[in-house]
Amino acid sequence: MNRAHIRATESRAGLDWITRAGESELDTGIDFGLLRLQAGESLDLTSPMEAAALLLEGTVRFRWEGGERGAERHSLFEQDPIALHVPGGSRFEVVAESDAELAIFRTANDRAFEPVLFDGSNMLMSEHRAQGKLDDTSYRLVRTIFDDRNRPEANLVLGEVVPLPGRWSSTPPHHHPQTEIYHYRFAPANGYGHGELGEEVFKVRSGDTVKILAGNDHAQVAAPGCAMWYLWVIRHLPEARYSVPEVSEENRWMLEASNWSPSWRITEGRPR
Repeated sequence: MNRAHIRATESRAGLDWITRAGESELDTGIDFGLLRLQAGESLDLTSPMEAAALLLEGTVRFRWEGGERGAERHSLFEQDPIALHVPGGSRFEVVAESDAELAIFRTANDRAFEPVLFDGSNMLMSEHRAQGKLDDTSYRLVRTIFDDRNRPEANLVLGEVVPLPGRWSSTPPHHHPQTEIYHYRFAPANGYGHGELGEEVFKVRSGDTVKILAGNDHAQVAAPGCAMWYLWVIRHLPEARYSVPEVSEENRWMLEASNWSPSWRITEGRPR
């Protein structure tokens, strides 16, 4: 299997690094791992690198230099994200008040900035993207937690996407010079989808991760009846900070295509 597609492994307690910055092959420049804690456990995540911790499930208490706050999340699909973002060298800790899972991200950054806990009150936006276009075949909810607009000191960009069952996301297939990581979950848990990476197509299941290198077009689709959720994290480049994706000329028709509704389609019990 291409190492750009990392198949989920058995869940285990503690911090499990999925991919690390500096790997000799397919390097994204990002540390990405999953932290699983049982109730009462804690972990000091202080690092010389810029870091973020995104709560996936459970009740935790975030502690950082100058602050402390509880957080709770029980649905990736229905609830806004909660993520702590800190500069390199800043002390921070996660204390589990129930069994909990978090996604951990790190990348190199020498800038100094204040730690911030992002949630639905101060993240950038939740956007209903592509609603009403292409017969809603790529309608999805995009949650941007932080990027250059509200965190210009960061070298990370972080967000989530929730495509509807049977529908596409990250469409039209797009690319950018910055590397990126996707990590997937599904409802039901045994659901699945497919991801494109250039000309390759992967079957993705809950817990899978895809590394996206510079310039690779990427998109994905959820299987019918399967709700897809995935986190996305991008690393800014010194000479090219991420702003908007680029759509290849061969895919630009999707931006302007009009909806087509066949005459044999059934709506409210009648053909139209």
